[in-house]
Amino acid sequence: MISDLSRQDAVREAAASGIPSALADLGNLVRIPSVAFPGFDPAEVQRSADAVAELVRGTGLFETVEIRTAVIPETGEQGNPAVLATRAARNGRPTILLYAHHDVQPAGDESLWESSPFEPTVRGGRLYGRGAADDKAGVMAHLAALRALKESIGDDFDLGVVLFFEGEEEAGSRSFAQFLSDNADALRADVIVVADSGNWDAKTPALTVSLRGNTRFTLRVRTLDHASHSGMFGGAVPDAMMATVKLLATLWDEDGAVAVDGLTERDAATPEYSEETLREEAGLPTGVSPVGRGTILSRIWNKPSITVTGIDAPSVVNASNTLSPEISVVISARVAPGQPAREAYAAIETHLREHAPFGAQLSFSDQDYGDAFLVDTSGWAVEAAREALNEGYGVPSVDIGVGGSIPFIADLVREFPGAQILVTGVEDPHAKAHSPNESLHLETFRNAVLSEALLLEKLDGRTSV
Repeated sequence: MISDLSRQDAVREAAASGIPSALADLGNLVRIPSVAFPGFDPAEVQRSADAVAELVRGTGLFETVEIRTAVIPETGEQGNPAVLATRAARNGRPTILLYAHHDVQPAGDESLWESSPFEPTVRGGRLYGRGAADDKAGVMAHLAALRALKESIGDDFDLGVVLFFEGEEEAGSRSFAQFLSDNADALRADVIVVADSGNWDAKTPALTVSLRGNTRFTLRVRTLDHASHSGMFGGAVPDAMMATVKLLATLWDEDGAVAVDGLTERDAATPEYSEETLREEAGLPTGVSPVGRGTILSRIWNKPSITVTGIDAPSVVNASNTLSPEISVVISARVAPGQPAREAYAAIETHLREHAPFGAQLSFSDQDYGDAFLVDTSGWAVEAAREALNEGYGVPSVDIGVGGSIPFIADLVREFPGAQILVTGVEDPHAKAHSPNESLHLETFRNAVLSEALLLEKLDGRTSV
């Protein structure tokens, strides 16, 4: 009979020895530009799914490994390919579902990258490349942890394992809910680990216990039937750009805090986090002040925010002396935990309609919603995860909120209400996910793999759910 201590020592050795191959596999995945956005080659997302499925099969641990898609109910379109693998639990052990996504953000302006976005490059203890952190590192952390478990205690362990590697998270998880419904029996688990968040810093692990929700929509502002000469009519006729600028400005007060009636805040304590840290991690230059009120983390974790993320208007190079008849903008709002996303959207739409200047005509389209998430931290899986993170990183984990959103978690809660959901990740505050020069801190990756392998070992030793 192998003692628990011997098992854990074996897991540690196996996790450490498996890091080079895990990073090599991660590099190969980074080379695949698996952008799921419309307008990008869907064959690359399929290629990524094929590569991930092959890595899963290579573990030799799963009874089924398939690439599946779901049909998006609203449009009838086929969703992007996801990898689904299953291994049944035995002898009363729990089942754990490990989630990550293999699609990535577009590279954007490649001139801003110090190395090619789809050529993995190591420098300064970090692996650079699009998806190196978000979230192909999550895929490989799961696989590396499973390899370590197999290497250390054999492939006949009793823990049930499901892998779900999504292929459209960055593009909005449009078929996610339908995929859950179509594959509910295969996906059902006692514990769900979502490896798509971050840590407190490069040395301190975190469990994400709150996530803001989100709502995103397109606003069209129209003031004229057609474009007119700005010299002939300017000063008497409101152009759409003027109306749009004035309207958007009403969304915030003089401090930059959201000024929309009906948006709520969550009252919860936050850890110490200095303005200096914010400047370093967010890239806020000297002389540019933060916005909002209250502690910095309360603004990010517990209060709403509104951002204009896109605008269709005449470009600088095409500017002419013309009154624009119509302007379109994309507005993205983050919603405080505790408020439904649709309720928040309704409050923003009402505000915009009530503040439309000069009788400007407004229309709203492409609405998208994702509800916030609060973790029940009283479950046994949370305690096991905290222990594993402490053992893997060598320092106690902290509970954090995240200002970003993972909307599909609400779908997981709805489909599997009895499951305990753990939101973890391999990113540190300098990962620059979604930005040029995205990178993975290699030591954080090593610790994340070890922590998850130790968690799997703990759950394999749990005799009842």
